[in-house]
Amino acid sequence: MGANPISAADAFAAERARLFGIAYRMLGSRADAEDVLQDAWLRWSESQTEELRSTQAWLTTIVTRLSIDRMRSAKAQREVYIGPWLPEPLADIDSATPETKAEQASDLSIAFLNMLERLGPEERAAFVLHDAFDCDYDDIAAMLGKSAAACRQLVHRARERVTSERRRFQVDEQTRLRMLERFVSAANDGNIEELKSLFASDAHLISDSGGKATAALRILHGAERIAQLWMMIFRRGLVIDRRIVRVNGELGIATSFNGKLHSVTTIDTDGERIYAYYTVANPDKLADFSRAG
Repeated sequence: MGANPISAADAFAAERARLFGIAYRMLGSRADAEDVLQDAWLRWSESQTEELRSTQAWLTTIVTRLSIDRMRSAKAQREVYIGPWLPEPLADIDSATPETKAEQASDLSIAFLNMLERLGPEERAAFVLHDAFDCDYDDIAAMLGKSAAACRQLVHRARERVTSERRRFQVDEQTRLRMLERFVSAANDGNIEELKSLFASDAHLISDSGGKATAALRILHGAERIAQLWMMIFRRGLVIDRRIVRVNGELGIATSFNGKLHSVTTIDTDGERIYAYYTVANPDKLADFSRAG
């Protein structure tokens, strides 16, 4: 007696972590990625799955195309978003999921995902599929309805744009932790000179509040202006708690004001100075961290 064929639900579940990884990297939003997976599941459950040659290829194609459609509709929403927009941070990433290989091949940091926002939908799709998920150009071509040569060019152009704008600091976790602890100590003490010394002269700070939390509505440039922001917060006399957490796989800070989670932060650092400070304060994007306590 032969083995029972895998059910449609089990087949989808086996691919779910990988599909979520694609959608999240495409959209920078857990909620949007989950919506894409729900739509993909509905299409999957209604399809003639027994006739498919490759479950993974079919589902990857659907999720990619749905993500591209959602990216295009999100563009209009971003135009009326209050203040800068940053990707939604994830509180934890399970290293035991089938996405592990992709985790190692692609940076999931908020800084990197923010860079991907500069790419067009198809450019981003080709780049994510090739560089993060090791799809070959023929498969990407089939998914996007383009030639393999065109997809190769999309990936090349995307890689050039991302790498040309990105500082790439290779610092170990202990070095990152040390920088974060120095920042927390200086911010807690209201030590403006130490704060200024922590930031590079050309550092920038990006705050995403969506107009729903207290945050800078413009990108701040320079160590002096960034340090002044933290002094203003210090002088408000709030009960502030800052703790080290893991954000998109790297160490960051969760900040609470008067016992309520206010924001989640990550940094770009070379181990000596902070070059970029990314903080997400929009409460709609902090559900992961609110649940984590």
